[in-house]
Amino acid sequence: MKKLENKLRLASSYEEWKALAKEHDRCSGREHWKKIDKTSLYDYASIRSRLERLRYFRDNDDNIGLLFTLNEGIHGNMGGMGKPVLHARAMFGTKQLVHDYVDGIRDALDHLSKLDSDSPNFLERLDFFRRANKCYGKSALMLSGGAVLGNFHIGVVKALVEENLLPDVISGSSAGSLIAAVLGTRTDLELQDFLVAENLGKLLLAEVELANGRMSKSSPRINHQVLKEKIAKLIPDITFQEAFERTGRHINISISPSDVHQTSRLLNAIASPNVYIRKAVLASCAVPGIYPPVMLEAKNVHGHPQPYLATRRWIDGSVSDDLPAKRLSRLYGVNHFIVSQTNPIVLWAVRDTKIENGGLFNAMRQLGGRSIKEFSKVGSSVARKYFKNSPRVRRVTNIVYSVINQEYTGDINIIPRYRFFDPRKLLTELTPDELQFFIAEGERATWPKIEMIRASTTISRKLAEILAAYEAEEINRLSTKSHHHLGAELPRNHLRA
Repeated sequence: MKKLENKLRLASSYEEWKALAKEHDRCSGREHWKKIDKTSLYDYASIRSRLERLRYFRDNDDNIGLLFTLNEGIHGNMGGMGKPVLHARAMFGTKQLVHDYVDGIRDALDHLSKLDSDSPNFLERLDFFRRANKCYGKSALMLSGGAVLGNFHIGVVKALVEENLLPDVISGSSAGSLIAAVLGTRTDLELQDFLVAENLGKLLLAEVELANGRMSKSSPRINHQVLKEKIAKLIPDITFQEAFERTGRHINISISPSDVHQTSRLLNAIASPNVYIRKAVLASCAVPGIYPPVMLEAKNVHGHPQPYLATRRWIDGSVSDDLPAKRLSRLYGVNHFIVSQTNPIVLWAVRDTKIENGGLFNAMRQLGGRSIKEFSKVGSSVARKYFKNSPRVRRVTNIVYSVINQEYTGDINIIPRYRFFDPRKLLTELTPDELQFFIAEGERATWPKIEMIRASTTISRKLAEILAAYEAEEINRLSTKSHHHLGAELPRNHLRA
């Protein structure tokens, strides 16, 4: 078992890791555990019953019954099957019943979408798919801040892209905003080419050489000018709307206000379609006290850049909204969050509590965390009351309060194995070996979560795929109907003339 675990830690590809994980499950007895429905972790009886009903209607070509059964509810956490702890018992996958149920729902949806009959008819099916898509929700990938630790996100993204599991909704703050912008401005083909090891190393290491040529060997810190050049090299000079039209991905970038009287913002193609992505990333990466606050720019009606909210300046997005879950829920109907967490301020204390067992120690830790949040709330109130004429004190107090009171985890959390990093190197250029280390760590941290992500997103991805095809078909039908209607009107109009 120890030999297998050592090999798992050093695996160089997902296929290698997968084979070793399955062998580990066989040796530990978890393979047998996966084949048995029964456990106290979820309502296996109701899921088995529902799966049998779906199979019965499929086998008997009863499409009305199949639609009725699906209408009873498509939920990502049906009977508790989406609990992270259920997916943490085995190295690879979880209960076979969970995988069979997810596949059964996906196949039933696919079957209904391809029906040639009118029972149920096209409009009934379209209505169902729209409701199911809205009720089921979708997943988002949230990339935290992290300075140079943000290179860990590249490995996470690489692993997800290779398994075709990258969500369409992506948020990023600080270092995460740079990776989110890369994802949102490259097509699928360009992204695959970008993530090839040779190309990735060549592009990023070329940046290192450029920066090192401008900085002293004793202090290879990334200054503001070098940061701007790195962003310009990786991200085209386009707006959020142009990026969405190019890739179809909804990218969101968090920024924080430098003024105590303003609130944070989430920039995207919905709320700020004409804002330039480069400026948004530069603002989100503006670490307070190290880089100057940034003014945003947007493309005007003449196609030229002009100031956007000219009187305001913005700083590091992770300060106030590292993981903007509530805003993503409101904008896109997201209800499931995959988090890649590398924020060095909180990384040492972050725990994936959803897969950890309870106990006195964890309860005490949670109590301590809540106490710190309440203490920071009181401190912030005192600062606002007694330091009205000291904007600097109030600004620092607001930053501390914002950092402490955020949530830093989601439904599925991908966290580096190594929690501590030399703070002196957080804003310096990496060596080629350090870069490859972070990317490899991101991949290895993602592989154990792949099957959980797959099970959690299979149904939503199938619904999105079906709905896109059906709405395109609806447009074609309406267009054809309108064309025939106009054709029928022409003779009468001609006679009137």
